[in-house]
Amino acid sequence: MYQSKFYEYLKGGVVADIVIVKDDKVSQNLADVARFCKYEPFILPDFRAKMGDDLRSFKDELSSILTTLNRYYHDNYSKKIIITTLNTITKSYPKIELFKQHKISFGDKIDLKNFKNMLYFFGYEFVDIVEDVGEVSIRGDIIDIYSPNLNHPVRISLFDDECESIRYFDEQNQKSFEGEVEFVTIFPALFGFDENMHEDVLKRVEKSPFDSFFRDIHSLGFWYLEKLSVSLLENFSVILLENLKSEIDDICYFDESINSGKLKSLKVISEAKKYKDLVYPQNIKEFLGFHEDKKITILASNVAILKQHEVEHLNFIESNLVVNLISSDEIILSLNKKQKSKAKKAPTILVDDLKVGDFVVHEEYGIGLFEEIRQIRVLGGVRDFIALKYLNDDVLLLPVENLHLIDRYIGGSSEIPILDKLGKGSFAKLKEKVKDRLFAIAGEIVNMHAKRALVDGIKIEVDDFEISQFQQSANFEYTKDQIKAVSEILSDLQSGKVMDRLLSADVGFGKTEVCMNAMVAVCRGGYQVCMVVPTTLLSNQHFKSISQRLSHFGFKIAKIDRYTTPKEKKEIVANVENGTIDILIGTHAIFGVKFKNLALLVIDEEHKFGVKQKETLKNISADIHLLSMSATPIPRSLNLALSSIKGLSQILTPPENRVGVRTYVKEQNNGVVKEAILRELRRGGQVFYIFNKIASIEQKKEQLLKLLPNLKILILHSQISAVDSEKEIIKFENREYDLLLSTSIVESGIHMPQVNTILVDNANNFGMADLHQLRGRVGRENKEGFCYYLVEDKEKLTIEAKKRLIALESNSFLGSGTVLAYHDLEIRGGGNIIGEDQSGHIKHIGYSLYLKMLEDTINKFSKNSEVVQKECDIKLTITAYISSEVVSEDRLRLELYRRLSKCKSAFEVREIEGEMIDRFGKLDTPTKQFLELIVIKILAISKGIK
Repeated sequence: MYQSKFYEYLKGGVVADIVIVKDDKVSQNLADVARFCKYEPFILPDFRAKMGDDLRSFKDELSSILTTLNRYYHDNYSKKIIITTLNTITKSYPKIELFKQHKISFGDKIDLKNFKNMLYFFGYEFVDIVEDVGEVSIRGDIIDIYSPNLNHPVRISLFDDECESIRYFDEQNQKSFEGEVEFVTIFPALFGFDENMHEDVLKRVEKSPFDSFFRDIHSLGFWYLEKLSVSLLENFSVILLENLKSEIDDICYFDESINSGKLKSLKVISEAKKYKDLVYPQNIKEFLGFHEDKKITILASNVAILKQHEVEHLNFIESNLVVNLISSDEIILSLNKKQKSKAKKAPTILVDDLKVGDFVVHEEYGIGLFEEIRQIRVLGGVRDFIALKYLNDDVLLLPVENLHLIDRYIGGSSEIPILDKLGKGSFAKLKEKVKDRLFAIAGEIVNMHAKRALVDGIKIEVDDFEISQFQQSANFEYTKDQIKAVSEILSDLQSGKVMDRLLSADVGFGKTEVCMNAMVAVCRGGYQVCMVVPTTLLSNQHFKSISQRLSHFGFKIAKIDRYTTPKEKKEIVANVENGTIDILIGTHAIFGVKFKNLALLVIDEEHKFGVKQKETLKNISADIHLLSMSATPIPRSLNLALSSIKGLSQILTPPENRVGVRTYVKEQNNGVVKEAILRELRRGGQVFYIFNKIASIEQKKEQLLKLLPNLKILILHSQISAVDSEKEIIKFENREYDLLLSTSIVESGIHMPQVNTILVDNANNFGMADLHQLRGRVGRENKEGFCYYLVEDKEKLTIEAKKRLIALESNSFLGSGTVLAYHDLEIRGGGNIIGEDQSGHIKHIGYSLYLKMLEDTINKFSKNSEVVQKECDIKLTITAYISSEVVSEDRLRLELYRRLSKCKSAFEVREIEGEMIDRFGKLDTPTKQFLELIVIKILAISKGIK
């Protein structure tokens, strides 16, 4: 795309400093041409913020632009070029003197007070744990910094005030990488301010009329640089790649502050005369043979790729570039695939984030309230205990080395749990009751699997060429997880054993695409596929997407649901029975249909079927291949237990073309609501409005109609019957409504790519997990999604609530779902495997303990051995605890206590000790003694000492 035009322009001599293109995709395309022509490209991403927008929502773009400009001003390339978009070029950026760089070398003296001030003025945020760009953490003589120019954060260890070592570390697990480096260069996280500049801009920001959740440098500073900023249009020579007149007129119309004369008089690069963009040929050897009289240059990242295509004898350049051009006498052909930009990973460090005030479940004593970490002198030594409050203000003191006995309480409902009574034995009785029920569930799961394992399955011959043809027709590249899942499913089908596999992935992560590979294999083998889904809406969605993808393979596809007329149903059933229909999709209306030669049953969202329906499904799938699909993550603990009895495939990475969701936190305001809805309607989309009070949802509808009288609004909540809901949702999907006003029931299972804006009313009343789930309903395809969390009065919010919302606003990237949300969702996923009817039991003992017991029960059945948790009571006259001198934050100490209490070997303890020295510096005596105490406990348990 545009490569030929740009190639001829660069070869033509006089080149502008900046080239303006339509979007980021074109920028990436041109960057490779620039490198091929020996120019260094600097890409400034599309920056769509409007004057006054809260810039936390645009954190990634702004950081990337400032870092790239910093490199541009400091790098000494003889030929360099900036490639960017109209949205980006029309804004003013800091002057060159604000792009500072600070080098730290081994042996440098660091004045900690001045260094902290510098980082503060540079826009760094001070945190406990560095997980994201622009964060810094200083703990005694350890400094962790994540500078925007680095791929990983850096850890600097001081000896007194001297830099003793510099190492990079993994933000995922906080462990340092092997080997030290001689020096590191730190860029500003935002602007290279000194103290006076910082104060001036902050004063202007604090008086700002703009609606921002926080008025600080990060949110609004960029708009108030004033004399410290400069327009790139004024300072550089600029040219357009193509005629963007209508876009320029739009921008000049909406933003009068722009020098429209300069923008409108920009020249456009001439069309290519000699070269054309080359479409990647299907058969490379044949194509090159056809053009053998031309000069041919091949780009490939290694020689192996050349050999693969049997084109070794040509002019070969070892390069990762993707440049494809053709002229009357020359061909430049790249055998490389476009490199995918790396998705940001969600940090995994604080999985079991326990904090004061949480409800917890103790394995022996039940639900209590976590009050504090308490230091108590015992037998002359000082130790840490967790104080848990029970009914009648009774307190249980739990030694921190036994922290693995408690878990955060998650009960699957928003009700506040009831505290248990200490020492009454009622919790033990409750556990026994649950255990009996779990025996029945686990027994059923295991026995069913055992029966299936004895049955010989239909052996499907898989045609690899056809599968690869099918995958190529997708027009997108499969993610690694998708490739792995397809290969696991196909090898099950070929094995001659009956498949029983669970495919788990978030909605929109490509489960159906994976499943269709199995359908192609089965139908091509002359067999039939049945796909059962819980709702008409889902059957519609699957029928559409599967028909679309499989139409040119000649398979006959049909669906049956409550809207199929008796006449249509009769005809479909007859065609299924005589084998003319290959794939039948439908709701439970399918039950009872006789197949001629059914080989694969696919069940989507099995947990949403009723008990009787599940029984029927069991009978259908007794001796055929079974693939169950679930859109909820599976708890890791259950993974292991389940994978011993059934196949398990997970897709954890989002598809490549998914764009993140732009997230805003705003005070409830008619202007914001109106603008958000109109923006979505203007681009031809629809809107979700989440309002969680059924009693006043009609009033909310009236308010919205006052703002926008022509708005077509559909109301949905749990008190509307399933039949009516389904009918109305299908109308909504067919665009008969503009906005769906509903409670949070849309949070799972709805896939509507045309809905790309969501507003959440009173967002502060939702849990982190719910907010993340709701945000995941939009931005599902390649259109940018917008999510607005609305709050009544930000001044009344607690610090915690503010922090939660800010974290969500700053982490819009895909799969971010902050650690807490992941943990909640993961645990919730367990309920989906077991079935909704278990919510009563779960409410009384919490999900974590429930899943732990289920896992033990499944293990007992499948391995015929009961896992007995051994404990050892330790009373020693030593002072042993993780000292706050070493680890000052309670949540980090708790996390370490938790991990140490779960260690099964002395080696694991030593690994954590190494990590602690790496992260927090030298350990003091109480901390070392606590680690020894854990080792003593592990060794004692291994010898059977109680």
